[in-house]
Amino acid sequence: MNTPTILRKILATKEQEIAERSKTLPLAEIKAQSTDRDPSELRGFYRSMKAKVDAGLPAVISEIKKASPSKGVLRENFVPEQIAESYEKGGAACLSVLTDRDYFKGHEDYLIAARKACSLPVIRKDFLIDPYHVYEARLLNADCILLIVSALSDMQLQDLAGLAEELGMDVLVEVHDGEELQSALKLSTPLVGINNRNLHTFELTLDTTLGLLDQVPSDRLLVTESGILVPDDVKLMRDNNVHAFLVGEAFMRAEEPGEELQKLFF
Repeated sequence: MNTPTILRKILATKEQEIAERSKTLPLAEIKAQSTDRDPSELRGFYRSMKAKVDAGLPAVISEIKKASPSKGVLRENFVPEQIAESYEKGGAACLSVLTDRDYFKGHEDYLIAARKACSLPVIRKDFLIDPYHVYEARLLNADCILLIVSALSDMQLQDLAGLAEELGMDVLVEVHDGEELQSALKLSTPLVGINNRNLHTFELTLDTTLGLLDQVPSDRLLVTESGILVPDDVKLMRDNNVHAFLVGEAFMRAEEPGEELQKLFF
């Protein structure tokens, strides 16, 4: 697998992260705690997305993200609860909360706080590489997890997606090209995300989504990720029958993220 340099660095950090956390809360213990959770706590991430699309509306996963490796801090006044409330008022279908601490200045507590402040389902946005991460996500009450094809082997994808399903969570599987898309389509998850950012060069083009459209079966809900910045970008996607979006940066820089969501999509 031609794994981008930045991603290799992040994945090495994740290995260390699991080793450290396992000392405090061993795998057997986190497994016992997470499998003991009540499945009725979960809010149905895919269900919420599909309901919006079925109603003819854009299904927007609105991101709560303090920083990124390429852009630095995106939002100084960062209060996850307020951002979550603003997104819910603005018409978001779901939330995405960054929990990676080292590269995105995220935290698990941000997910907990954001979810408590609204009724929207939440995806744990992180670089998940191990069953430990999946159990951890369930313990945080994440309704969905992100699995990035370029970070995982086909076997890892199958194992982690299967475990998430057992625990009642949905899975958004993220791809960057046709080869990764074929790996993603081996999973049973209906949620497929196409990231328009090239992880090797960091270049951004919506042609990535448009170029892969024909390869996505009709029983999958396609989510276009990154690069949706102006209403014309939304129109381009919707004209091509793409109605689900993951947007972060455009909202994070706005004083009132939910109002920015309204302007962009409605």
